[in-house]
Amino acid sequence: MVKELVVISGKGGTGKTSVMSAFASMARNMVLCDADVDAADLHLIMEPDIKERHEFQSGSTAGIISEKCTNCGLCRDLCRFDAISEDYVVDPVACEGCGVCHYFCPEEAVDFSLNTCGEWFLSESRFGPVVHARLGIAEENSGKLVSLVRQEGRRLAEERDLNLILTDGPPGVGCPVIASLGGASSVLIVAEPSVSGMHDMERVVQLADFFNVPAMLCVNKFDLNSDKTREIETFARDKKVAVVGRIPFDPTFTKAMVKGKTILEYDSDSDAAGEVKKIWEKIGEKIGI
Repeated sequence: MVKELVVISGKGGTGKTSVMSAFASMARNMVLCDADVDAADLHLIMEPDIKERHEFQSGSTAGIISEKCTNCGLCRDLCRFDAISEDYVVDPVACEGCGVCHYFCPEEAVDFSLNTCGEWFLSESRFGPVVHARLGIAEENSGKLVSLVRQEGRRLAEERDLNLILTDGPPGVGCPVIASLGGASSVLIVAEPSVSGMHDMERVVQLADFFNVPAMLCVNKFDLNSDKTREIETFARDKKVAVVGRIPFDPTFTKAMVKGKTILEYDSDSDAAGEVKKIWEKIGEKIGI
């Protein structure tokens, strides 16, 4: 049975990707998925060799075919987003892709073509296969792209008889995070000891509970605010979330990233690396890998 561990954070900047990439250097028989498609950065450490490249298409944008248009004005009257100018040109930024102009045009003069929103990739890395993606600038439907990345990761795991999917999830609690959690075996929440870190961690705990995904928690940079760390851990235990460890603040993480390496590759003897190893051992015991 393929198990999927999703690493999320509730907010950006907690060190989620650094921790997750360190896990990748210790895991075996796994597929890596980067589900943070709005701001993908796992590839900066993994240095994947792209084997397959695919377009991601989702949603549609209207476009008026001038040769067919009779300037009847119906499309402008129906458009609630004022996306059609007086000379019957669609503003692609204002167009929400609802399709009402396309479906009600009596002359069938409105094209409604699919948008190419980004790309997704199948790659190989020094730790194993990687499924990752890149959403275009200001494009939408990142939740659909997250789902696609996870589906391809599971397909690849089953195809190669691998028993683990490690997914680097997006921050926050919005649509991309929801798309990254459904059907996962377990989730690790990486929190930071700050007011915003506490607030966002609480929201993501509620989200994991809603989807009935067993949650674990680790606190990164815990020694920057010991009181807030204790508050976060107390909240987690009250919510039946397993606390699997603390990681101290360590500039080695940044130095490793600059070199395109995980912290275990850069300095496996550092205090932070030692704590990450312990956390991975506890995760392995809890999810059975």
